[in-house]
Amino acid sequence: MPATVTQLDSLRYPGDPDRIVRIRVEGPEPATAAPGPAVIVLHGFKGFMNWGFFPTLSTRLAEAGFTVVSMNASGCGIGEDLESFTDNDGFARNGYTRELEDLDLVRDHLATLHVDPKRLAVFGHSRGGGMALLHAAERGDYRAVVTWAAISHIHRFDVATKAAWREAGELWIPNARTGQPHRLDLEILLDAERNKERLDILGACARLSAPTLLVHGTGDATVPFAESETLAAALPCAVHVRLDRASHTLDVVHPFAGTTAALEAALDATRAFLLQHV
Repeated sequence: MPATVTQLDSLRYPGDPDRIVRIRVEGPEPATAAPGPAVIVLHGFKGFMNWGFFPTLSTRLAEAGFTVVSMNASGCGIGEDLESFTDNDGFARNGYTRELEDLDLVRDHLATLHVDPKRLAVFGHSRGGGMALLHAAERGDYRAVVTWAAISHIHRFDVATKAAWREAGELWIPNARTGQPHRLDLEILLDAERNKERLDILGACARLSAPTLLVHGTGDATVPFAESETLAAALPCAVHVRLDRASHTLDVVHPFAGTTAALEAALDATRAFLLQHV
């Protein structure tokens, strides 16, 4: 098992310094290893890089020899303490195209790290899984893609909710874990409508040639298991792992209360897949 190091950093957009993508880089000590493979890790909606299973995922992959760049999307709502939802305005503005911009920012940052630019992978959970598929199709050079409980489409709100959103100019949604209400600005809905072709996840899957691992629990009440079946049918090079009765978060809670059988199965499948293809 190689020695690993961890570093936190903040990536800022030129001309918009208040928009910050916070990252954690974990991997082999550069002084003791040749440039090796790297994995970008993106959370889902109302998620963040320190949520639940993400630190365990990044540590396991780093111990396997990968440089893991975990990220908090600029509009995830989590502030400088990396734990609390304090950036309400950032969350309200966050949309799908902004998350693709964040992924591009992190991807470009890999050029400054001690990694092999020809051995890259991207990982996403839930909404982050859909964004990983879109991003990988756009970049075209990833060696592998891994998703856990990925969405197959961006249309997560019904017609009545969208109508109320337009009328009010904003939409309030609850956070079941923290009890906080979160605001979504109308621009998020308009952005999704303006960029519907770019944000067509199934269309992106048809263009994606990288080997892709889809992990999904049949007990997922947030993103139905059927969505992973739809993704698998659309992907030319898909490996589909079914976790019987596992929840959307692989039966993991936050704060992290320990691993689960579903998480261990997902970790084992992910590590083996990335070692094979990256």
